[in-house]
Amino acid sequence: MRKILLLIILSTGFSAIAQESDSLFIRRIADDILANGKAYENLRILCKTVGARLAGSPGMLKAEDWGVKTLKEMGADKVWLQAVQVPHWTRGGSDEASISYTDGQGKKVTCKLDVLALGKSLGSGPKGVRGSLMLVHDFDELEKRKDEVKGKIVVYDNAFNPRYVNTGEAYGESGVYRRTGPSRAAKYGAIGVMIRSLSESVDNNPHTGSTAYDSTQQKIPCAAMGLKDSDLITRLFKEGIKVTGYLKTSGAFLPDATGHNVIGELTGSEFPDQYITVGGHLDSWDVNEGANDDGTGCVQAIEVLKAMKSLGYKPKHTIRVVLFANEENGLRGARKYAEEGQAKNEKHVFGLESDNGGFTPRGFEFVMAADKVQKIRELWLPLLKPYGVYDFLEGSAGADVMPLNRTMQTPVAELRPDSQRYFDLHHARNDVFENVHKRELELGAVNMAALIYLVDKYGL
Repeated sequence: MRKILLLIILSTGFSAIAQESDSLFIRRIADDILANGKAYENLRILCKTVGARLAGSPGMLKAEDWGVKTLKEMGADKVWLQAVQVPHWTRGGSDEASISYTDGQGKKVTCKLDVLALGKSLGSGPKGVRGSLMLVHDFDELEKRKDEVKGKIVVYDNAFNPRYVNTGEAYGESGVYRRTGPSRAAKYGAIGVMIRSLSESVDNNPHTGSTAYDSTQQKIPCAAMGLKDSDLITRLFKEGIKVTGYLKTSGAFLPDATGHNVIGELTGSEFPDQYITVGGHLDSWDVNEGANDDGTGCVQAIEVLKAMKSLGYKPKHTIRVVLFANEENGLRGARKYAEEGQAKNEKHVFGLESDNGGFTPRGFEFVMAADKVQKIRELWLPLLKPYGVYDFLEGSAGADVMPLNRTMQTPVAELRPDSQRYFDLHHARNDVFENVHKRELELGAVNMAALIYLVDKYGL
């Protein structure tokens, strides 16, 4: 009995010493990033000298060059490009939309709408499409009124549910109208679709994003409109006013292009053939600088490498920073990275992504066994709480690291920053460098680096 008690006491003592050691090293990580970090300046250069970087575009190639150069400057032991064929969708020109109606005084009114064609959508043709608008709030209403759809422009006015504290839940619910709404309306003869932008913002910036045509239905033009414009249409319909609309888009696909995942490594000292991946996606939509989506994730991942190099930390496992290609409209970069890793029989220990904006960190979400999440919650969460992280959740992870989990059952995770502002900027023209807060960005990098350090030291 005395021996057992002694072992418990010794074990508790060693655990406390380890906790203290880890706390001190994480403090050093934080001091380096907060006082000497390069993430904010790296983001400025990416946004202001490269800008938009949609898959297949010249901006994509410029961004890849930026990624290689930056990883080398931050001290990567090795940097290379992993080639992957990516889709090359182009907007093809400015998108146009307007509505016309007769007001209560009998006056004909025409209003321009602020719209953006949905990504991967096909154009309307040079003349655009004209027709009566049909307003529906959800798919149930569309089905009930399917006999009214033919020849009309369907408007989906499905607003974010404001009751969700995590705005990503609202995005998950409303996002289906962007992805499948056009084809569901085309099934009943719609000539075009406009959706309420997936946002809770109070401005009128439209938010683009990928749609997914059903190959069995006609591929009709589709666009997202600003929330104020959507509110105007809804008000007119509530007042019983008939509204006609015009929509012109020019989207088209060019042949696939060769893009690249940009990869930088810190070589492991004990297990060089075992990999911990940390990254973000390098591509953005064509209408903005891609600052929060996902320039912030890319520079935070690079900052993890930079901090470890600056502190002289020798990781046990090889740390890979991956700037993924083509997340926005294909995920081909993520799939290529996982498929090649599987083909080479690589051992991947962990994958972490930041793709929720550069806002104040609140937690991490993991895809791995619940008992493991509970274990690290008890052991590691106290170490991260001083830097803003207060929860380890389970359930989902970044889209670019999920293929590692699906192909090799690798535990994966994503940084969960505060979500309140993300969808004000997401896929809209105001996702620019000026809307990133330096300290929030750096605190995200601190927590990512701390988590990577703990996984490297203790495993999962």
